[in-house]
Amino acid sequence: MGVSTSSPETSSREKGSEKGGIAVVTVDFPPVNALPVDGWFALAEAVRAAGRDAAVRCVVLAAEGRGFNAGVDIKEIQARGHSALLGANSGCAEAFSAVYDCEVPVVAAVQGFCLGGGIGLVGNADAIVASEDAVFGLPELDRGALGAATHLARLVPQHLMRALYYTSRTVSAAELRAHGSVWRVVPRGELGSAALELAGEIAAKDGRLLRLAKAAINGIDPVDVRRSYRFEQGFTFEAGLSGVADRVRDTFGKDLGKETAGE
Repeated sequence: MGVSTSSPETSSREKGSEKGGIAVVTVDFPPVNALPVDGWFALAEAVRAAGRDAAVRCVVLAAEGRGFNAGVDIKEIQARGHSALLGANSGCAEAFSAVYDCEVPVVAAVQGFCLGGGIGLVGNADAIVASEDAVFGLPELDRGALGAATHLARLVPQHLMRALYYTSRTVSAAELRAHGSVWRVVPRGELGSAALELAGEIAAKDGRLLRLAKAAINGIDPVDVRRSYRFEQGFTFEAGLSGVADRVRDTFGKDLGKETAGE
């Protein structure tokens, strides 16, 4: 359990290696990849370390399990209160920035659910490959939170982003492909190879030139994603301090318990 960086051939944890200029950073926090505070910071460091490696020319961001990312660990926030909320927001900001600022392109390989913080990760990635069962969304309003509209707006047009945000609905990988934000949609069993295929095509370019290209493309972005997300976080803090976040979050927790119990 945790965050690991490995070559495509090995599933061992806590090892660092690369092959053909590709580093694979894998997230594994069972059962649903809802990351605790420490997990977000570990992910940020793993991505940054991979990008700093002169031998790496592309990073694949992947996950174990049935879903890519379920956002923050709600139970941790409920147990620890404001300290966990502050930690989660800082950790998410670090992880999102690490993906965006990674010195080389980042390809996100997404299966199953990509929710909440997962949108922050893929929205800041350079390319997305998804399995046919992948769904993307921000259920923040159902969970007493705000944030990552900045990143959802990089995946879909503005009015669709707003409707998805207000309703907490999800969109499929096929829908995002139609909007041009997903590179390929493949059967789940082919996700890893499809992501590595794209990463390999990128990694075949000159490493120095790729790093210059990444910096240049980030430099012409029309929206400063760090500043925009930080602005959103201010409203997350306000929701937490006002008590409305806890009220909604507690309701979400009760509903989740009923679903788990089969009620």
